[in-house]
Amino acid sequence: MIQSESQSGIEIAAIRQLTESTSVTLAQSIKQIAIATPLSTQPIVTTYVQKGNSGTPLLLIHGFDSSVLEYRRLLPLVAEKHQTWAIDLLGFGFTNRPTGIRFSTAEIKTHLYHFWKTLINQPMILVGASMGGAAAIDFTLTYPEIVKKLVLIDSAGLIGSSPLAKYMFPPFDYLAAQFLRNPRVRQSISRAAYKNKSLATIDAQLCAALHLECPNWQQALIAFTKSGGYTAFRFKKLGEIQQPTLILWGDSDRILGTKDAKRFNRAIPNSQLIWIQDCGHIPHLEQPQITAQHILEFSEKD
Repeated sequence: MIQSESQSGIEIAAIRQLTESTSVTLAQSIKQIAIATPLSTQPIVTTYVQKGNSGTPLLLIHGFDSSVLEYRRLLPLVAEKHQTWAIDLLGFGFTNRPTGIRFSTAEIKTHLYHFWKTLINQPMILVGASMGGAAAIDFTLTYPEIVKKLVLIDSAGLIGSSPLAKYMFPPFDYLAAQFLRNPRVRQSISRAAYKNKSLATIDAQLCAALHLECPNWQQALIAFTKSGGYTAFRFKKLGEIQQPTLILWGDSDRILGTKDAKRFNRAIPNSQLIWIQDCGHIPHLEQPQITAQHILEFSEKD
């Protein structure tokens, strides 16, 4: 059940197929709110989850073609000590995809700012995983006064745009999107993301695919990829990040590899790198307890 601020539900039948307790609990906690932005004359109905009532706010940002369900295991752990938010970025997850919007990184950042302004409106700790890390870096560089600390989990941001971009013209754009929709392709990506392949379960596949049925999923994915997505940040630009930064990285990441962890650590002045042992690309799903522990310890440091 996705709930609005008025608690009137939007039913998603596939949620009933979820089997993992953390998946079911988070899915039942999802809410939607209409966020006014300069991007459209109409507010953008935005999907989010909020748990916890104390401490500095944490805002969790998901990866490419994902949703708030990506944080089903981490969010309840960090919410024990912090008010914690997770959002579906513009163009992704269950957030509405209005026509007439470009779905570029600039629009994503504008939408994210107005979500923060509407619901959080105080300095926060920003947590981004994979592409969400690149989005978090971009946001921090633009709105440094808003971000107290930054956490990057196996972050994108040091390589160029998606290789799919070169195929994003008709009819290949449609075919590329359909390729990503294919269950076998998504299962292959899921298995590659985990070191422990047994975690690539049917429940995990459902969590990664429920949003594919949202209106305009394909059009928004194509538009984002055509825009170039998050390109590589220059080392000099990363050097402008003054916030304390925690870099968490799976020691067996087969999606982005491990070299970028050290490169981020060298480029961001006030950063520390912690390797998550026996872990692939998604520590927040594969090793949520130790990932939460590191985030909470980092959040408490002066």
